[in-house]
Amino acid sequence: MPKDFSRTRRVAEQIQRELALLLQREMRDPRISGVTISSVDVTRDLSLAKVYFTLLSDDANPREAKQVLEKASGFLRHALGEHMLMRVLPQLRFIYDETLVKGTELTNLIDQVIADDEKKHKDSD
Repeated sequence: MPKDFSRTRRVAEQIQRELALLLQREMRDPRISGVTISSVDVTRDLSLAKVYFTLLSDDANPREAKQVLEKASGFLRHALGEHMLMRVLPQLRFIYDETLVKGTELTNLIDQVIADDEKKHKDSD
């Protein structure tokens, strides 16, 4: 079987889809209204799922969202069990994914350097 279609990968993708739907439909807490699931990594023995999440709004607090998700992990795991055909579901560990924020910061820095460079070239002409 090709490595891209391993069981852990399929389970991770299904957990990501189901959690996204659960957060959208079942969770009513306003502190996690802008949470999106960016990826899920599952250990080979399927005992732990690292759930990486991002926040859509800039004013949202990642620590607070993580606390809410961790408190709701039992509910989310139980709801996952109703949608997934597995004997044992992995424990859910939520991790804030900073790649989107860091990517935006890098883009802003690059734009600033380009603008400064263009200004220097205009001043030298």
